[in-house]
Amino acid sequence: MSGPSVDGVLVQWGERLFYPANRIVRGTSPARLSRGLPRRAADVRARIRATVIRRAPQVMVKVTGGGRGMTAIAAHFRYISKSGRLPFEDDRGVVREGKEALRDLVEQWQYGGSYIGETSHRREAFNIMLSMPSGVDALTVQRAAREFAQAELADHRWVMVLHDHQANPHVHLSVRAGGRHGQRLNPRKADLQRWREIFADKLRGWGIDAEATRQATRGQLRNDEPLWRLKAAEAGRLRSSREGSKSGPAVERSRKEAIVAWAHVARGLSGSEDSADRILAEQVDRYVRSTPFALEYARRLERQRERSPLTFEREPSRAAKPVERAPEVRR
Repeated sequence: MSGPSVDGVLVQWGERLFYPANRIVRGTSPARLSRGLPRRAADVRARIRATVIRRAPQVMVKVTGGGRGMTAIAAHFRYISKSGRLPFEDDRGVVREGKEALRDLVEQWQYGGSYIGETSHRREAFNIMLSMPSGVDALTVQRAAREFAQAELADHRWVMVLHDHQANPHVHLSVRAGGRHGQRLNPRKADLQRWREIFADKLRGWGIDAEATRQATRGQLRNDEPLWRLKAAEAGRLRSSREGSKSGPAVERSRKEAIVAWAHVARGLSGSEDSADRILAEQVDRYVRSTPFALEYARRLERQRERSPLTFEREPSRAAKPVERAPEVRR
């Protein structure tokens, strides 16, 4: 397969893995594939190597809650700043600490711009957490989080606090929902993925190997615990358990679609005239087979075979239908 043909396959199927069609893009996103075919294919190859070979650390960006009124917002300020003991930085770049400075911040948010009552029927602020795995320099995480907020939340008031006393360095970012020009913040799932991509891009700008690959692309099934559940468990107030793994038709469909896309990518690479592409195809094949979803799906099929061996022997086409796999990529 010639170079342009391979590049075309990579762009067509790589975009489905790394740049899903439901992304909402405002302005210029550093992750957007908007250049010529060779450059776009090079971007996809770079994302594949980061995910498949280097297993680059994955950034985390989560909306952990939001304040419905100033009472809740002020309580969150006290929590993230440890009642003023930790320094907090606002959208103007002013860094302060102490209880008096914290009270000033609350007053600024309550009376600056549209008034925020003690309680509200809607979210007046969003609490966001940006995190990286342990081992990453905490101050670099803070710099990247600052650049992220300046790029994505320029129309809003925000305050951020670095937490480096736990295993994973992370930044708590509280953002006023009401913007300076009347537009309200209302993040959706696609916005969160874009935020992950931009935060990862800012970290890479500081020399940190970081990726923002979707869970479906990585075949992950882990169900991350929300912050409120973690805090409740620490305080002994958690009264219900939660499944550790994601499941359901939507989860299975997205993971199957990712496997099909990976198979097309691997098949395109395996037919390349470039030996580096053919080696990458083998690495993709091994990676996909080792993902949690692929392993779980293989175990499920094995259990079905053990329960109904005759069905698999007599009706192989019907039994194989749910697998939705592309042809093998090994040569």
